Amino acid sequence: MKALSQRRRHPLAAIALLLMGLLLTGGIYAIASNANEAKAQTAVSASDIEEGEKLFVANCATCHGMGAAGTEDGPSLVGVGAAAVDFQVGTGRMPLQMQGPQALEKPVQFTDEQISQMAAYVASLGAGPAIPGEELLDVSGEDVDPANGGELFRINCAMCHNAAAAGGALTRGKFAPSLEGVSNKHIYEAMVTGPQNMPVFSDANITPEDKQDIIAFLNIIEEQGSPGGADLGSLGPVSEGLFIWVAGLGVIIAFTVWLTSRSS
Repeated sequence: MKALSQRRRHPLAAIALLLMGLLLTGGIYAIASNANEAKAQTAVSASDIEEGEKLFVANCATCHGMGAAGTEDGPSLVGVGAAAVDFQVGTGRMPLQMQGPQALEKPVQFTDEQISQMAAYVASLGAGPAIPGEELLDVSGEDVDPANGGELFRINCAMCHNAAAAGGALTRGKFAPSLEGVSNKHIYEAMVTGPQNMPVFSDANITPEDKQDIIAFLNIIEEQGSPGGADLGSLGPVSEGLFIWVAGLGVIIAFTVWLTSRSS
């Protein structure tokens, strides 16, 4: 027993236990991540994947490489999932028009069927976030809570997209776009894929139900518009104060000039 006790107190035992703990934690995290990413895909046929590969080779392989393995001009797409393709191509950001700080939204160049085929091909290369189904995009249910969505949006999104979702400037010529007019599907896809500078909000970070709440909140503020009049970029008291200062000072100067001209 004494010898066993001494072996248990050996300095290497602590290191071994630490390594075992790290391996166990990493394994659990990997399993959880794969469970979140490997969502059930809408049934796609082999012909869809084949057609998607043809479209990919003709329009995307120049930057992303054959087999989407990536090049110096574009990252690998293995494991990004169908949702990433549907978002980037479905909003017109891809194919990229020109190199720049970030991909800009532009008119969509492919049909919905073609986008689905390319998404199916990329999804076949590795597990990743799937295109959300209607059950995840329906925000009309009684369980949906826009107030909770507003709180989550202000905590996780407002620092870049503005509290009114009007967008905002980032560093190095980049910007967070306005969310006005963005479809529920593309908002959800952006949250689960993290396009460009946006972080990924997996189901472990923000649950699907909370994502629905955020989408419901964005829909409400878009429907309400600006009940107080001109929103002045939705920048809050800074832009409003600047407007009052400039306009008020201009009125005072104009009034002074008018009085001076009358006295002369």
